[in-house]
Amino acid sequence: MSTAPSDRRADLDWIRVGAFALLILYHVGMFYVTWDWHVKSPRASHALEPLMVLTNPWRLTLLFLVSGAATRFIFDKQPRASGLAGTRTARLLPPLLLAVFVVVPPQSYYEILEQAPQFALPGPAFYARYVTASGNWCDAGGCLITPTWNHMWFVAYLLVYSLLLSAALAAWPRLGERITRLLDRTPPWAFLLAPMAVFALLRLTLQPVFGSTHALVDDWYEHPMNLFALLLGYGYAKSDRARASAISLRWPALGLWLIGWAVYASYVAGLAQPTPQVRPLIPLVFALQQWSAIVAVLGFGARHLTRGGPALRYLTLGVFPFYLVHQTIIVLAGHHLAKLSLPIGLEGALLVGITAAGCWATYEVARRSGPLSVWFGLKPERGPRLAPAAA
Repeated sequence: MSTAPSDRRADLDWIRVGAFALLILYHVGMFYVTWDWHVKSPRASHALEPLMVLTNPWRLTLLFLVSGAATRFIFDKQPRASGLAGTRTARLLPPLLLAVFVVVPPQSYYEILEQAPQFALPGPAFYARYVTASGNWCDAGGCLITPTWNHMWFVAYLLVYSLLLSAALAAWPRLGERITRLLDRTPPWAFLLAPMAVFALLRLTLQPVFGSTHALVDDWYEHPMNLFALLLGYGYAKSDRARASAISLRWPALGLWLIGWAVYASYVAGLAQPTPQVRPLIPLVFALQQWSAIVAVLGFGARHLTRGGPALRYLTLGVFPFYLVHQTIIVLAGHHLAKLSLPIGLEGALLVGITAAGCWATYEVARRSGPLSVWFGLKPERGPRLAPAAA
């Protein structure tokens, strides 16, 4: 079995940073498209939707994959299942709690203001009902259930998956090596086609039945898909063969991704209406775009994003605080910017800029907040190191 070095891989860290940056831009886009979201621009339109589906099928699957790789590196540093469970819980649970009870409530508050103003309450009264699940915020469009985690569902799922993986590793300590060995024996064509087939099967069978709820207890399409991606990442982190396959396939995968995007975007935009005979193939196009995009990203990353350094370390640590607060900033800023009736391009640029500035300010405060930094997914910064004694 050929394995990669045990240190963190710069390409996967760069990909993780880029994936979260795309996610933030995607959520800015959600303010302007016609799809359902917490708050909406009064000028929402279909214009951005073809661009949104460029990343829609694969952005979160990629995040679970790189999270699986990160979990592998954590386990290798402390190869005990209980240590992995403790490390992941300590890293993920505090920011999840902070989100549910502090960061996310403003999103629900402004969602009510825009979509069900008849239920609007002063801030303290709203919060009391939010935390006690006694809001009864229901109308013809459904019910707003609180407390909620909104965009932080990803962290909740990752925490649960990490605990499940810890239990699996307690029973099969060499699970990671076996997955890596399987990837090391996988020829490039199978590395491209086999995961694509799995995603297509899940899309054809489970998605029509269960959809995507992000409610944890009933998300039976999302769970197998996300766990499969997590385990792929867990094995990919140490597989030279899989990394070489991604590099060799990066251009064909890019072509397949763009072809899949063109077809799927045409379908979403209503430019192409498939016949009843062709319609069942749409999930296959989705899966083709989903995995080919990830292979292309992994391949170009492994080929070109090989250097670390201070900038990468800074951004890698900043990912969690950025992710924690970005959607609340988008919701609040978008709601108030819309009232100014600015040119749509200027408004969008301001929304991106305000979100970036707010995320950066949060990160800078969090990394200097000592023991409180764990609530933002960070380790407390140590004080300055003493200079070594003279020989």
